[in-house]
Amino acid sequence: MIKQMGCFEVEEVMTIWLKTNIIAHNFIEKDYWIKNYKIVKEEYLQISETFIYKEDGIIKGFISVIDNLFIGALFVLNEYHRKGVGRKLLKYCQDLYYNLELTVYLKNTSSVNFYKHCGFIVEEEKENEDSGFMEYVMRYRKF
Repeated sequence: MIKQMGCFEVEEVMTIWLKTNIIAHNFIEKDYWIKNYKIVKEEYLQISETFIYKEDGIIKGFISVIDNLFIGALFVLNEYHRKGVGRKLLKYCQDLYYNLELTVYLKNTSSVNFYKHCGFIVEEEKENEDSGFMEYVMRYRKF
């Protein structure tokens, strides 16, 4: 079931954020994610609409949208990859919002391909100011 994240679910969501970032972005030092944990929790999560996919009492993934446009996070626990969780979360937001955009690291090819398959197109390639790694800016528009 997809629902808006409750205040009591922040810790579980942040655990997913940290675990999944370390695995999905293994080309970036683990300390980078640990260093950014507090900022994401106290700043970004607070200004986002965050939706969780919860089943059998377990949050299996989440998506956060900032300013009704920017997907700042879409993370699914590793054991639930390729089970439709990410696709359902993304579709939920595609139904809610007319336009969506996101950034994704070029080296994260499985996510790049996932977003392309879900209707996103690459609009730009740029260096991430914080990490220094190259990323795509991808956009989705309802037609």
